[in-house]
Amino acid sequence: MAKEELIQFEGLVTEILPDARYRVQLDAGHEIVAYTAGKMKKNRIKTLAGDRVTIEMSPYDLEKGRLIFRHKDERPSAAPGGASRGAPRGGQFRRR
Repeated sequence: MAKEELIQFEGLVTEILPDARYRVQLDAGHEIVAYTAGKMKKNRIKTLAGDRVTIEMSPYDLEKGRLIFRHKDERPSAAPGGASRGAPRGGQFRRR
């Protein structure tokens, strides 16, 4: 017997929950709880509230899902280096 096909949806992360879980508002209007896929953990891809994501779900349980992709931000960055010129890069302490 073949494995059941997974369903993919896109949505928006609305809340970060404990234990590496996220509350995601799907484009269809439903709200689900999703966890981070292993490849995203392995590659240290961080997900924040407000990020667009792709969710993979089983057709048997439509309340839970696996977060498999974080879409790139369309907003332009403020500085090419990521940090402002006058501020120290490492925080409040200076490296010698």
